[in-house]
Amino acid sequence: MRHDGLGFEMTKKWINDGKLRWCWLEIGDAALMLQEFRKEGHNSWNPSGKLGEGVHICFMCEDALAIYHEATARGIKVRNTPFVGNGLWVVGFDDPDGYQIEFESPTDVPEETEYSPQHK
Repeated sequence: MRHDGLGFEMTKKWINDGKLRWCWLEIGDAALMLQEFRKEGHNSWNPSGKLGEGVHICFMCEDALAIYHEATARGIKVRNTPFVGNGLWVVGFDDPDGYQIEFESPTDVPEETEYSPQHK
């Protein structure tokens, strides 16, 4: 089942008490496992600060700009214009819970270059 957003496909899931608690997402050759913590009851946890604050997830990939184009075509907003840092195209998103998610791919484009259509 393909989902909106960044285009991952949910291939496995665990539903407990009618709520999705864990899932395996795939896009191309990459996979990601996500699990939601319980907010009440046995094994519960509540963060002391804002959910997602300070959490930064970075995916190394073959073509971060392709992900940028696919995501923006779906109406997903990027955090800022893609740029080159440390020899990598950096494409950043903020998920609905506030986590910072980045996709990065190697490039020989000069450092601090900002994306423009000529970089396809």
